[in-house]
Amino acid sequence: MRFPTCLVRIAAVQITGARGVAASEQTLIQVQKTLQEEKITAKSVALEEGAILARFDSTDTQLRAREALMGVMGDKYVVALNLAPATPRWLAAIHAEPMKLGLDLRGGVHFLMEVDMDTALGKLQEQNIDSLRSDLREKGIPYTTVRKENNYGLSITFRDAKARDEAIAYLSKRHPDLVISSQGSNQLRAVMSDARLSEAREYAVQQNINILRNRVNQLGVAEPVVQRQGADRIVVELPGIQDTARAKEILGATATLEFRLVNTNVDQAAAASGRVPGDSEVKQTREGQPVCAVQTRNSDR
Repeated sequence: MRFPTCLVRIAAVQITGARGVAASEQTLIQVQKTLQEEKITAKSVALEEGAILARFDSTDTQLRAREALMGVMGDKYVVALNLAPATPRWLAAIHAEPMKLGLDLRGGVHFLMEVDMDTALGKLQEQNIDSLRSDLREKGIPYTTVRKENNYGLSITFRDAKARDEAIAYLSKRHPDLVISSQGSNQLRAVMSDARLSEAREYAVQQNINILRNRVNQLGVAEPVVQRQGADRIVVELPGIQDTARAKEILGATATLEFRLVNTNVDQAAAASGRVPGDSEVKQTREGQPVCAVQTRNSDR
C-alpha cells in the first residue's frame, strides 16, 4: 500500500557500521547522548535495520547533528546525510510506505565509474611472470631474462634455441590459457588467450560491482542502483543522498583487486602450518581456509 502525497521524507542523519562494525543499542545510546549534550533536538532517534536513524525538523539541524556525530563516532561508523520517511506508526503497522521516487523526482547522486582495467590486467601479467619463472626453475630449464611485453604479454630469453624449445613444450602444457610461441633465435613470447583476457575483464567488473554494493550498503540508501554499463563502467545511483562528498569518499574507498595464482603443489595441511615455498605465501579464503598463493615480484630487467 502506498500513499504518494501524505508520506513525505524528512531530513535525517544515518549512522551505520564500517569495516564489519555493526550499530547496536550501545551505539544508539551514544548518539542520543551526543545530541543531548550538543542541545540538538531530534524528532526521533531509532535503531532501524542495523542502522541508527535520527530525524530532524530542518536541514540546518540535520547538518549540526552530522558535524557533532562525526566528531564522536570516529572511523568505525559512517555518518551520512539522508532523507527518511516520516511514516506515522499506524500507517507503518499496515505496511504503508512512500512511493519510490527516482533521481528525477527525489534528487540524489549519480556516479559513473570506470574500472581500472589496466591495473587489474597488469597484476595478472605479473602473476603469469611469477608462475612461468617458478615452472622453469622447477624443471631446471635455464633462462637469462624475463620482460613484460605489450598487451599484457611477456618474453623470456634463453641461452640457446634448444632450451627455448624445451621451455615452450613444457610451459604450453602447464598453461593452456597462454599462447606461447617462439620469437627470434632464443626467445619465447607468451600472451593471454582472448578467452582468458575476456574472463579476467569480466571478473574485474563483477568484483568492483560487489565491492560498490557493499559500500552502498554502508550508506544505508533506500532503492540504490548499482549496475554495469558497457564493457568496463559501472553506474551508481543513490536517491535521496544529500552528502555528495561523503558518498564519493565511501564509494572511492574500494579495495584494490589482486589476481593471485594458487600454488597447487602445496596441500591445505601444509598451508595451515605455514610450510610453503619461498616464492609463496599463505592467504585466507572468504571461508577462512588457508591457501598457498604465489607471491608477486617484479620481472627481471
